[in-house]
Amino acid sequence: MITTKYFNYRQIFNLAGAHLIWLTLWCSLVAVIYYFFNWQWMIIPWVPLALIGTAEAFYVGFKNNQAYDRLWEARKIWGSIVNSSRSFTAMLYAFNTENGDSTDLVERRKRIAYRHIAWLYTLREQLLVPTEWEHISLKKYIGSMNVKRNRLIKAGFPDYSRTSIFLNKYLSTAEFNAQRQYKNFATYLISQQAREVNALKNDKVISDFNQTQLQNCLNQFYDYQGQAERIKKFPSPRQFASTAFVFNVILIILLPLGLVNEFAKLGDWGIWTSIPFCVVIGWIYIVMELVGDYTENPFGGLMFDIPMLSICRTIEIDMLQIIGDEDIPEPIASKNGVLV
Repeated sequence: MITTKYFNYRQIFNLAGAHLIWLTLWCSLVAVIYYFFNWQWMIIPWVPLALIGTAEAFYVGFKNNQAYDRLWEARKIWGSIVNSSRSFTAMLYAFNTENGDSTDLVERRKRIAYRHIAWLYTLREQLLVPTEWEHISLKKYIGSMNVKRNRLIKAGFPDYSRTSIFLNKYLSTAEFNAQRQYKNFATYLISQQAREVNALKNDKVISDFNQTQLQNCLNQFYDYQGQAERIKKFPSPRQFASTAFVFNVILIILLPLGLVNEFAKLGDWGIWTSIPFCVVIGWIYIVMELVGDYTENPFGGLMFDIPMLSICRTIEIDMLQIIGDEDIPEPIASKNGVLV
């Protein structure tokens, strides 16, 4: 997540700077051909080009609006996880527990709280795994270009080594080793929580009502995980995303063919002046397309995405303070205007 009020130039050029090169070459080629060869047949009227540009602007605007809805829904999901995690931990330590060994009870409470922290980092890790429709999964040259772009604009993608450290800290050895057996380890951790809470009820440590309240929280975590997985695994319909890209390419190819004739009315110098204007207009459309494309996946770990690591750390700090743990980590700070 970008924490500064505005994009800085480096963030913008990391996203779309490479497109300025081929845009400049294409616009310059059209201007050179028009100036030296006076090929009038290659020029198109401005009116149809303006209609195409207007239609494309509406189409890209619709696509970006849908992408923003996905981003905002993802943020609400993680906001709900924050609130429910605090409620879950508060209830775990507030319920009447007169029965049972007090020393054992402290350890069981801590084990449940620790397992929940491990679930948070596990869910984050699973959401960072790229799906086949993401940019980084594309093949050949385009895929390589997107890998490079991800390296430039990423904010913690992917971060498996850090997750292993957290899991080793907050899980038992048996549970840590069990992750190899499960394709969805986050789901397994919640099921373990349910067994532990049910064991507290069977041991008369908490009442049936207390167990129901805690189980309702665990059910909410299942819901939040499922909602996040839905956004991750189901992209915006490809007919919208792909068509917007194709229309954008058509517009940019035709753009210098329409602009150069309009600027030529100013004289010979106007032909060369059309180049920077053409580049700027085409680049604006490209940036709009790319912003929508990358916003479509709010769990990519990039600078546009949900700062899952920061949210996980916030919940971790809150829970450790509630249970009275003394080893409290520092909050995640933004770096170069990006919060991960």
